Amino acid sequence: MYMPLRLVALLGVLAGGLGSATRGADAYLVTGRDSFAIGQDDITSEVTYDGRETLAVSHRGTTTRYDARVTYERSDGMASTAAKAEYVADVTPAGDTLDTEDDDPDYLTVLNQPFAAELDPGTLADLRSLRGTIPFDFPSPVSGTSLHGYLRHVPSGMLGAHRSIGVTFEAAGAMLGELPDRPGLVLHGTISMHGTAYYDARTALLLSLETTVTIAGSVSNRADKNPVTITFARRIRSASS
Repeated sequence: MYMPLRLVALLGVLAGGLGSATRGADAYLVTGRDSFAIGQDDITSEVTYDGRETLAVSHRGTTTRYDARVTYERSDGMASTAAKAEYVADVTPAGDTLDTEDDDPDYLTVLNQPFAAELDPGTLADLRSLRGTIPFDFPSPVSGTSLHGYLRHVPSGMLGAHRSIGVTFEAAGAMLGELPDRPGLVLHGTISMHGTAYYDARTALLLSLETTVTIAGSVSNRADKNPVTITFARRIRSASS
């Protein structure tokens, strides 16, 4: 039921990108929840995710490779199944990113989120000095409409032993299109997204993120017009924070 959450150049408004330092694998704890409901008792479902992730960084010539792998349990309330996911991205010295492998159907890897897994030094400095809000528009990940929102700095603090720098966004817009993974059900309503990420103030590596997408409205090809609510939520946190 999940959908791509990548915001078009979300941190690009800060001239952002991935860093380039080679190091060993970093560990993350991953949880998620997808829910779907029509009316009060008509159609309801929920899927939860719980797992552990590693992010390895290496060099291939002048290209930096980020390889994220997750092992997790996927539960629909009746049964749990073990699953794995992998996402690989190569970053050039110019900052261009090529997704070379995407085997992440439940969108649990740290590379498949709206926030970068690591910031370059310039972006980290911009984030430190960010004041107020930065407005932005980007295409909806579900329909062809535009979402309008803002990006802003959030107070820094300590996450475990790490001093952090935070950023948050909110965006919303109209929704008109087929529901994710439910072809034939056309929803008319709204879609909203919000998320918060914290980065290590020294290394610029992602320490924690939380993202949520909510779709609400009515299904236009159902006579009862019962309200529909769909929520997709992800939380990824460094195992050392």
